[in-house]
Amino acid sequence: MTEKETAETTPAHTSAPAVELTEELREEYAQLIDSVRAARAAYYDRDAPTISDADYDQLYRRLEELEALHPSIIANDSPTQEVGGSANEAFAPVQHLARMYSLEDVFSLEELSAWLAKTAENAQTLASHSPRWLTELKIDGLAVNLLYRNGSLVRAATRGDGTTGEDVTHNVLTIGTIPTRLAGENHPEEIEIRGEVFISSADFLTLNESMVAAGKAPFANPRNAAAGSLRQKDASITAQRPLSMFVHGVGARTQVLDAAGEPITRQSQIYDLLASWGLPVSPYSRVLDTREEILDYIASYGEKRHSLVHEIDGIVIKIDDFAVQEQLGYTSRVPRWAVAYKYPPEEVNTKLLDIRVDVGRTGRVTPYAVMEPVFVSGSTVERATLHNQDVVKAKGVLIGDTVVLRKAGDIIPEIVGPVVALRDGSEREFVMPSTCPSCGSALAPGKEGDVDLRCTNPASCPAQLTERIFYAASRGAFDIEALGFEAAKALTSPVGEPVLTSEAQLFDLTPDMLEHVMVEREKKVKGVPTGKLEQLPYFWTKATKSRESKPSKTTMNLMDQLQKAKSQPLWRVLVALSIRHVGPTAARALAAAFGSMDAIRSASREDLAQVDGVGETIADSIREWFSVDWHAEIVDAWAVAGVRMEDEVDESLERTLEGLTVVVTGTLSQFTRDSAKEAIISRGGKASGSVSKKTSFVVAGPAAGSKLDKAQALGVPVLDEEGFAALLAGGPAAVESLIK
Repeated sequence: MTEKETAETTPAHTSAPAVELTEELREEYAQLIDSVRAARAAYYDRDAPTISDADYDQLYRRLEELEALHPSIIANDSPTQEVGGSANEAFAPVQHLARMYSLEDVFSLEELSAWLAKTAENAQTLASHSPRWLTELKIDGLAVNLLYRNGSLVRAATRGDGTTGEDVTHNVLTIGTIPTRLAGENHPEEIEIRGEVFISSADFLTLNESMVAAGKAPFANPRNAAAGSLRQKDASITAQRPLSMFVHGVGARTQVLDAAGEPITRQSQIYDLLASWGLPVSPYSRVLDTREEILDYIASYGEKRHSLVHEIDGIVIKIDDFAVQEQLGYTSRVPRWAVAYKYPPEEVNTKLLDIRVDVGRTGRVTPYAVMEPVFVSGSTVERATLHNQDVVKAKGVLIGDTVVLRKAGDIIPEIVGPVVALRDGSEREFVMPSTCPSCGSALAPGKEGDVDLRCTNPASCPAQLTERIFYAASRGAFDIEALGFEAAKALTSPVGEPVLTSEAQLFDLTPDMLEHVMVEREKKVKGVPTGKLEQLPYFWTKATKSRESKPSKTTMNLMDQLQKAKSQPLWRVLVALSIRHVGPTAARALAAAFGSMDAIRSASREDLAQVDGVGETIADSIREWFSVDWHAEIVDAWAVAGVRMEDEVDESLERTLEGLTVVVTGTLSQFTRDSAKEAIISRGGKASGSVSKKTSFVVAGPAAGSKLDKAQALGVPVLDEEGFAALLAGGPAAVESLIK
């Protein structure tokens, strides 16, 4: 539903063959009306949705489908015949001077392309030229209509049913970004300005933390937080909420002139005018000319939608020309000149079955959610991290809750919050354990002031050792592909005695040592699980009557890869040690500065801290790590096994990038991300992962995203791969003519 602009898509079934209108279909239709109405009431009137946007859209589209197949069935009270929600009796009703319409929703790029083609054809017939498209983000907030007379704000109202909304003037006056008096001169005698009230993503987290701390239920998402805040009877409560607004259109108005006294003819022009009046206008809108540009815009913001100021659920595309808008007109509910493309659903509802804890490689104990499996953003999800006990409390989730789940950045499953309205009293609070679930040792903060709890037995905790072995084998460290998590677990926590009790033994492994490593697997008969467990060899094939057990192919690959790992550069060895705060960036800097493990090991805190990209925190962590006996034994054992502990300096490489900071983004054909960083560092430069005013160059390959955008916004020189090669060879002077 988001924004909540209900859809009137043109059903794809209008040309389908007739289907008999059975009693079952009539019953389904009646149930759909009830379900959609109930969902709308929960969303609009109580600001407490009970189903996800994706579920609502599915119900609504099925309702449209039945009405398209059987027009005679359409009821006068069908939700498809209405706009938005009803007015709340707690606020005085307000009749808008011009109706506030919903937008037609499309859910695929194919649907959008069809709409663009049809609308462009109609517009060209009317205007004799191809339309330009005003393209903007679809804010997940609450639609509000501001009425200004002679430059003064006289009324603010919610959209309501499109014709009549709720008077929320007193509450809107508490939003600091909305002017009570417009700046400048020559304001229209009367103008309705439409926009979206929202709470930023950062402010939403802070608000929910304060709600939970006060013993109140948290909001499920930023949209509901904004709606609930704006519809407070007590405006002083609204004033305490971090509400913002972006304006994105106009309704009824007398003549509007630009700064030169000329009539406004395009909607993008009026955005500039609204900004000059002191109204908050979105920085993300663009005027585009082609379908390809619109699709690029959609793809770009789809990638960075969670790094924006506010949450979005789609993109709005409008014809920019006011005259063409007026000629195309409206259906009963939507303008024919605008559409909303909705991204695939990210938020779904599911049941939180349990909250358990996991132990990481540094001993950090992390709560995670176990949920009923649910499909979201392209995959089935049944687990999501909850970070620490304070986050669980801040989100206000209880075991047994129905929760809102999304994928942050389309990748990481994240619980947004509970659906409080669906609680039945059987839910229970999560209690953080006081002992490690792996080894039974006490849990405690790593240092005073830490929120995270850690296992106090790092040397012998099986869970920590498993994670450290897995991390040492990861692509950013030794890059041992055959040593994945399951293999690491088999080596450290198998059925029976572990093969490894310390990562110091990693390079001593032989195939014979792995022969008796057994793991438990669910027993299957002819491929069907039996519900019983059986013990199976992990690294060797299972012996049968006809053949003897022997090392598996994976095991032999593991042996080969362990040998190759001994020759990895020093920075990868440093990463593999799991020194807290020492990731690839700091490790590269340390290796470049000191050249050998012995030099790093004997360096003072001051010498370590002076390395660019290291600093005092990392320096303290390194000194503390090497002061522990069993840590030092790991380095010594690896050195005896033949692991490379010193980098060979290539004297032939000129320090062409001395003092420069270079950011690489996108895909390069001749460099991996790691080899590009190594090329920069070996020539005296700093390879950074973020763009700032201090960045010297950004190297942008295909699929470069937000880093390229930021570089262009800051005026940082941008190079392609050819320019990067030239920069490496000759420094800044070699690329003066190539800078984009």
